[in-house]
Amino acid sequence: MTAADGTELACHVSGPVDAPAVVLVHGWSAAASSWGDVGSGSLRTFAVDLRGHGESDRPSSGYQDSAVWAGDIAAVLDAVDRPAVLVGWSYGGLVITDYLRTFGTSRVAGIVLVGGITEIGRGRPGGHVGPAMRAALPAALSDDADIAVPALLELTRRMTAVPLAGAALQAALAVPLSVPPFVRAALFQRDVSSEDLLRSLDVPVLLVHGADDAVVDPRATEYAAALISDSTTRIYPGVGHMPFAERAEQFRADLAAFVASTKAGSLT
Repeated sequence: MTAADGTELACHVSGPVDAPAVVLVHGWSAAASSWGDVGSGSLRTFAVDLRGHGESDRPSSGYQDSAVWAGDIAAVLDAVDRPAVLVGWSYGGLVITDYLRTFGTSRVAGIVLVGGITEIGRGRPGGHVGPAMRAALPAALSDDADIAVPALLELTRRMTAVPLAGAALQAALAVPLSVPPFVRAALFQRDVSSEDLLRSLDVPVLLVHGADDAVVDPRATEYAAALISDSTTRIYPGVGHMPFAERAEQFRADLAAFVASTKAGSLT
């Protein structure tokens, strides 16, 4: 699909055509493939590779512009062509707020934030990061491989409560390494507040967070939950930054139940 500025975005679609629609928005230096099979055949999932990531184009600019991110999600929703639940993991939560700030909720049946941030910038409570991310920065943004690769390796290792190792760790590391350093850096060069937006949301929101998340601090979810009037929070004990992988069965069940409770579920 093509974004408003001509950027080609890869979107991986799976699940029955007539199933409830879910748009999956991955995090910083991740990819659509990070989600695995969260739909499990019961949902029509649209997993987008954000610009600069995965199989999507890597334009030289636009990563600091909220309107650009909003337009990218709008392009995905054009392809969905019916109300959908937006699911944002980590930085994907911020991208969803970019969309909502520009286009509102008319095409959104509900929102799921998974270890998500809703703000970014010094002192922004909706962007609390954990010790693993703090330790990785700024080295993980460097264009010097000798500096960036060790930082990205340790961050990848600590994405899950039980650290990745061996071949699984090497395969996972390939994903952030495929994102150009200028993209990794640009995504952090923003200052965004979402307090007023979160207070104004008029669709249901499910907040999921691993209790042992070392990448995004659970306080980011607590902040969002305190502001969103129609929200439900699920904290997964013993889980890190990837609930959909670490507790796949539980996450799929929670996601399916939430989608069924929205207008996206009622359209099937």
